[in-house]
Amino acid sequence: MGILAKNFFNRNTLEVARELLGCKLSRKFNGKVLSGVIVETEAYTRDDPACHAFNGKTPRSLTLFKQPGIAYVYMIYGMYHCLNFVTEPEDTAGAVLIRALEPISPLENTNGPGKLCREMNITRELNEVDITGENSVIRVENHLKVPAKNIITTTRIGIKKAVDFPWRFYIKDNLFVSKK
Repeated sequence: MGILAKNFFNRNTLEVARELLGCKLSRKFNGKVLSGVIVETEAYTRDDPACHAFNGKTPRSLTLFKQPGIAYVYMIYGMYHCLNFVTEPEDTAGAVLIRALEPISPLENTNGPGKLCREMNITRELNEVDITGENSVIRVENHLKVPAKNIITTTRIGIKKAVDFPWRFYIKDNLFVSKK
């Protein structure tokens, strides 16, 4: 095992989204380490109408243009946080949304982006945290190698633009994948 380095994230967003499946996401909080296996992701890039960076640099999207390997945390519906990891070279804009985790400990309900953020206490305060550092409060490590035949590719869910892009990836038959 090992923490994923910046160069892992400094690549094509769709490749990163697929290869994050099976990795372990950990969050240090109140003296505990909360963790789970990433079982579902979605990719977003600058040329994607559903991406926050589609219209260029704005106060909301600025993080997406920064260095790869940092967290991009935003709020939806005024009540749910979503955790993304910035990808692509700096100034390019791309990110992978973490949609679901298979809990390791001591998590329970992580089958959706808002649910996993609530369970792991991930809020906007963690926006732009470097996830590649040994002492980071959020980090991603190699964990399980998911065979290509067990990775399902489908269209993204919960969006209104670019709904036909097949940029959602999940582990086949995993019970913790979010609902459609």
